[in-house]
Amino acid sequence: MAHRLDKTIVITGASSGIGRAAAAELAERGARVAVVGRNPQRTAAVAASIGGTAFLADFARFDDVRPLADALLARYETIDVLANNAGGLVSRRTDTADGHEQTIQVNHLSPFLLTSLLLPRLVETASAGRPVRVISTASAANRMGQLRLDDLHWRGRRWLGGWRAYGSAKVATILFTRELARRTAGTGVDAYAFHPGFVTTGFGADSRLMKLAGMVGFGGYALTPEAGAAPLVELASAERLSLPSGTYFDGLRANGRTTRQAGDDAVASGLWNLSERLVSQPSRIR
Repeated sequence: MAHRLDKTIVITGASSGIGRAAAAELAERGARVAVVGRNPQRTAAVAASIGGTAFLADFARFDDVRPLADALLARYETIDVLANNAGGLVSRRTDTADGHEQTIQVNHLSPFLLTSLLLPRLVETASAGRPVRVISTASAANRMGQLRLDDLHWRGRRWLGGWRAYGSAKVATILFTRELARRTAGTGVDAYAFHPGFVTTGFGADSRLMKLAGMVGFGGYALTPEAGAAPLVELASAERLSLPSGTYFDGLRANGRTTRQAGDDAVASGLWNLSERLVSQPSRIR
């Protein structure tokens, strides 16, 4: 019989897709799962079906992320895993109420803010000798991205259906993971990112390219949400990982291919500092 997980695991974007699949599997293994989603009905249904706890937040609003962090801190004395899984592709350029382009806010800035707010609790949990991890859902689409710190919000570039902006946001995810790993070295908190593969979910439902892919049969080669969730489940549940903090996985394979920019330490540091300013939240980890 598999070892039962004595872990508290927070999963954002857990009301559908790979987040829901990971939440169900980790709860089945015994974890206490915080199911974070933006749709009240779906989030409550998933939490009820797995015996988890529902938390609501729309990552397009920082005013949702801060109360989410407060609620998680009030509910859990320890947090073993934070899975930053919420994200998505926006086919038409949109600014959020916070004044940021929606793709970069939902995929990077809001996860950055949530991680910063929960980081003291994560470090405190790790100080008790528990393996603590921040796991972020990235994408092979990072290889089509070009992150520009002087145009993070794509005000000076063509939108092209949002794919380049999405790829750039996933470059940001990988850079954030690497910089978080550097800044938390020695604290017991590790950071990993992964690409789940092409998964049959509602991702990019309003994208013409994604609709075309489905019509020509590309969807026949897609993974199930359960298969796409496998790297998240394994990274969250493994007692020990032999690979260094900051590693990016393509599926279950370590050191997946990335754009060269995703390995640039100067860009990683610059993005971190810019993100702190944009979310008005110093991380307290240097």
